[in-house]
Amino acid sequence: MAKKPSKWLWASAGLTYLFLYLPLVIVVLYSFNDSRLNAEWVGFTLKWYQKLFHNEKMLTAAGNSLLIGIIASFFATILGTLAGIAMHKYKLRLLPFLVLTPIAIPELLMGVSLVIFFVIVNQLIGILELGFVTILLSHIAFCIGFVAIVVRARMQGMDDSLVEAARDLGATPFQAFRLITLPVIKPGIIAGALMAFTLSIDDFVITFFTAGAGASMLPLEIYSMIKIAVTPEVNAVSSLLMLLTLALIVIATKVSPSALRANS
Repeated sequence: MAKKPSKWLWASAGLTYLFLYLPLVIVVLYSFNDSRLNAEWVGFTLKWYQKLFHNEKMLTAAGNSLLIGIIASFFATILGTLAGIAMHKYKLRLLPFLVLTPIAIPELLMGVSLVIFFVIVNQLIGILELGFVTILLSHIAFCIGFVAIVVRARMQGMDDSLVEAARDLGATPFQAFRLITLPVIKPGIIAGALMAFTLSIDDFVITFFTAGAGASMLPLEIYSMIKIAVTPEVNAVSSLLMLLTLALIVIATKVSPSALRANS
């Protein structure tokens, strides 16, 4: 007979989840606060969302971040999936080092190294100024490793004899991948794509270094807004970002019910 969890275990779990989610609840709640300051609750209002939707600068920054997030997660998912499969299949010592180094080093160091690289390339060929393209390339490079980790972990539970059996029965390498490997790792691919999109859309450090002077990105706009104080308009932006993330999770569970589970 299984032993029931103790009261201390329930209490510690409750406090942990409270610590994680209470700040998010407060952010959402105070996005409806009818006061410029977040010191106290005054009353319910939707004016901060109305003001946000009429803020062209913020809408432009949000659009740029969404576009880069979608493109970066698309390419990072493709390259990260291939890298994860390669790390599982070939067992090369150098390959994991090359793939995982961008996520192991501090973002500050990666941001500095990327901006130096882009400046040197621009001086040599003159077509890579800091802006939208450099942000996109940086986010792709940063997110590949996260996708590769998820896909490789998914590959660990796969029976390689299934692929060998498909090849023995006459399947081409592409057919074996499409019919055997891809359905098995699809939850990992979806989870990796969600992670890449989330990391891209809210990244600040790398974006700050590679954006250049004229780029308008959502994390940079939020940072400029909170230099003075955290206003309800910032809370409104944060609430919409949380809503977008939750929507993506719901879509992922509908497309692939096992995408967010440990076992399929």
